[in-house]
Amino acid sequence: MKKFKKAMALSLALAMGLSLVACGDSAKEETEATTEAATEAEVEEEETEAESDDASADEAVEVTEADLSADGKVLNIQCWNDEFARRLRDHYPGFEANDPEDATAGGKIGDIEVKFTVTPSDDNAYQNNLDAVLPANADAADDDKVDLFLVEADYALKYVNTPLAMPVSDLGIDESELADQYQYTKDIVTDADGNLKGVSWQGCPGVLIYNREAAKEVLGSDDPATVQEAVKDWDTFNATAKTLKDAGYKITATANDTFRVFSDNVSSPWVVDNKIVVDDSIKKWVDMSKEQVDAGYTGTADLWSDDWSAGFYPDGKVFCYFGPAWLIDFCMAADDESSIAHAGGWGATTGPQGFSWGGTWICAANGTDNPALVADIIRKLTTDTDIMTGIVKQDNDFVNNKPAMEAMAADSSYGDDVLGGQNALSMFCEGADKIDKSNICEYDQGCTESFQAAMKDYFEGNTATYEEALEAFYTSVGEKYPELTH
Repeated sequence: MKKFKKAMALSLALAMGLSLVACGDSAKEETEATTEAATEAEVEEEETEAESDDASADEAVEVTEADLSADGKVLNIQCWNDEFARRLRDHYPGFEANDPEDATAGGKIGDIEVKFTVTPSDDNAYQNNLDAVLPANADAADDDKVDLFLVEADYALKYVNTPLAMPVSDLGIDESELADQYQYTKDIVTDADGNLKGVSWQGCPGVLIYNREAAKEVLGSDDPATVQEAVKDWDTFNATAKTLKDAGYKITATANDTFRVFSDNVSSPWVVDNKIVVDDSIKKWVDMSKEQVDAGYTGTADLWSDDWSAGFYPDGKVFCYFGPAWLIDFCMAADDESSIAHAGGWGATTGPQGFSWGGTWICAANGTDNPALVADIIRKLTTDTDIMTGIVKQDNDFVNNKPAMEAMAADSSYGDDVLGGQNALSMFCEGADKIDKSNICEYDQGCTESFQAAMKDYFEGNTATYEEALEAFYTSVGEKYPELTH
């Protein structure tokens, strides 16, 4: 991974970060001109040093105390896992990790201490934590102020439509700097007044991820085009499910594997005018899933359960999963030598229907005392094409930068080891341009979890009819959100 040794440029950019907020475009242009000149001088110095010591070209930049003199001394970050912590550790120039094995152990950026508070998302714990700490953030002691927090698409609007997240324009980040990002990633975190309240380094278009050995055994080939023909629409998908069952495979580990495909193609939000709406696309998922479960084509396990992830291994006998790039390399046990992923045994194809799933957005907390550093982190990790290309190459993430992704999709030297060396980025690029998030709402996570739980009882026969399962869903949502009706 290329390191970005532009110490003078970073120093000037960070030191002047606050003045950008106050002075607007003219100050920004002056800073960029100064930064460019400083960068050229620094690059010349680096080239000279490289002649005597090639290894120095890969060293991280050192940031002095003066670089961030206007900021606080502790950068506090709220998150639910180590994904962002690893991106910051591995790709932000100048980050010095406390523990190379545990990214959430934090580190240093210059003289600023970086701290991560990790609260898992289970049982809404992460959101509950944010709800407890963010409202009083402006009055918190300097070392305790939250500076950055992360949100997911399912509940982003809950924080975007409040003062808890700062508009990125207040950090001095201009809309033109984000021009190469996929539009849907901005739509999700834009408040009712048109203010952008977060930025993501990743895009999350989804594909069908298939077991190559199963494809060769049952379909005669693991070529993506051959597999696509067998899953090109839902009727064909279900016919292939029967063929797979006869060969000893489930088409998916659980009915929940296909849920995100249907829920991402709805024509209405979960809630309209405080009334719960079950979209026709969601009902189609219920009908298909009930048939598949009854026929033994799939199971009913919860996502992230041991039964669900059993299909990551050959003995699990699962043909496919649906997911974005982060699922492939972050979740499918690639580090386990006995897994399909470790052997490069998965492939990717478009699947029956386009969709997206998830994503992580960086939000600046209102009350932060590190605005210059927060702004620089956002710029580096979400707008710097070189750094974002590095993320693709090192982490196989699909990044939120069209030029970077289009270049990588056309790069014949790139391939994902988990996918047997396949470069599937053209599929992701095509999907990313079509993503429409106009029907998201702040109740998405709670409604989705309650609906899947209620339908699991229906699929397993614990609830006799769909109507009874639907009433259980309404009851569950009503307990979470008493203001809603149905």
